[in-house]
Amino acid sequence: MTDHRDSTAPASSPLALTPDLVALTIRPEPERGPEPGWTLLSDEELDALAERYDEESGEEPVWVFAYGSLIWKPDFDAVDHKLATAYGWHRSFCLKMTRWRGSPEQPGLMMALERGGRCDGVIYRLRDADRRAQLRRVLYREIRFHQAASMARWVPVRTSQGRLRALTFWAGPKGERIASRLPLEEVAPILARACGHAGSCAEYLHNTVRHLEEFGIRDRNLWRLQELVAEEIRDIHQRAA
Repeated sequence: MTDHRDSTAPASSPLALTPDLVALTIRPEPERGPEPGWTLLSDEELDALAERYDEESGEEPVWVFAYGSLIWKPDFDAVDHKLATAYGWHRSFCLKMTRWRGSPEQPGLMMALERGGRCDGVIYRLRDADRRAQLRRVLYREIRFHQAASMARWVPVRTSQGRLRALTFWAGPKGERIASRLPLEEVAPILARACGHAGSCAEYLHNTVRHLEEFGIRDRNLWRLQELVAEEIRDIHQRAA
């Protein structure tokens, strides 16, 4: 069973999920467009969301809490960053998808924040000069569809300098696309096989764990998961051989 009480494990062994193993999971996949039934937010709706979060921040700086791909691909201009912990949340591969890093034939799982435990990550401060434009950039990246518009929220985080409030994405997702609290042993075979036009789920896991390591963060559940995915990839290709 996955334990979310403390997300940090002591660093010792190297990554089992190596670039060579990740390369075995990459294959050409067509761009299939959005998930069935998903509709894009209009430019006006994105502008309104950016305005809303800008106004909600008031005179305070805007910080974005990154726990997955935003750590290694923020796609906005940050002027500062800090290590931060969000208590009451944990990383979870719970978002089912048939696009992006999955396909209808081999659906994948992407990470979100689910309730419980703690999550160590990084907060990035948006540039003040064009803060609303920076907000729009990250909103477009993370929640460009109507069906995802409710997946942005402010969360309290703790840093070495004290408590702050940060904007994060895909926290507390609900609905038919959510596979909540799957055991790691069930997640690993999915991540070892799923691939879409943007890459594979194993690649996403590898990038996340590797960049967390660069910040001195070792999430023990992700660390165990990358070991399981590495084992699964090896087994798949040994059987094929």
